Amino acid sequence: MSAEKATTTEQTAIGIAHSKLILIGEHAVVHGQPAIAIPFPLVGVESIVEHQPGPVIIDSTFYHGPMDLAPESLQGIANCIRGTLEHLAMPEADLLIRIKSSVPPGKGLGSSASVAISVIRSLFAYASVTYSDEQLLQLANIAETFAHGAPSGIDTITITSESPVWYEKDHPIDFIHLNDDFHFVVADSGSIGDTKMAVESVAHLLRGAPRRIQRKLDRIGELTHQAKDALEKKGKHLLGHMLNEAQKELEALGVSNTGLNKLIAYAREEGALGAKLTGGGNGGCIIALAQNEVHSRLLAEKLRKFGAHAVWPFVLKRHHKK
Repeated sequence: MSAEKATTTEQTAIGIAHSKLILIGEHAVVHGQPAIAIPFPLVGVESIVEHQPGPVIIDSTFYHGPMDLAPESLQGIANCIRGTLEHLAMPEADLLIRIKSSVPPGKGLGSSASVAISVIRSLFAYASVTYSDEQLLQLANIAETFAHGAPSGIDTITITSESPVWYEKDHPIDFIHLNDDFHFVVADSGSIGDTKMAVESVAHLLRGAPRRIQRKLDRIGELTHQAKDALEKKGKHLLGHMLNEAQKELEALGVSNTGLNKLIAYAREEGALGAKLTGGGNGGCIIALAQNEVHSRLLAEKLRKFGAHAVWPFVLKRHHKK
């Protein structure tokens, strides 16, 4: 996508990144099961770098001022900027970095990774240097490590991809080739989820009841394998069923809440083939699989009227082989 590339003009450079969603496999992926993540092009981040004498200045919704005085929430990005400037052998000075994001934070959409990737792209463009995907991921993981402790890397890989990503810890990344277009609706419950806390709560359950909880995580793993099959061969009805089944297991793990459950039940009542939470849970967003394009627009409108905080209908397109 040309919009993903960085562009540059006289002393100004721009970098863009979209966001991501976990389709299925959240929580189980932390414990060795696979997960499927999909690029989410409707929200993203634009980073603009300009020459400005003096210290490096960050200009964002949350903070405007010298990078060295940035608040805790921006430390990951600050570290990422430092790492990128070091990689480019550029001095840590004379730059204004404006970050414009439409990715709501704390919603499981990969906000920190999107910001990191757009900033890195803009700095490389500013220096008129090209980069490999590997370099981009390596530098973005500086920010991710700060945000998540030990990130899986799934966010950064999906944000730099146009295809769904099959992710399994300690395995090479794989991309899923769709046999059809899939129409989805993402709806924001309005409350913020804490992924770190949700992951810790599942780990706590696993310690307390290892056999029972492991069965649930294994079941999510099986459903994820079947969802891959649905995307590649079997189609949307099977995928919808897998999403519904995965939601049951996530509810049993205690990571869904009333706000999410209401949106999910409503989406299903209004004809969604399947619906579940996406991301860490206990807040954040749901993802619903619509029957077709017309239905996805209708469903989005209904979810909005039902009280969803924000709604995005979008299509995951099959890439025709050239």
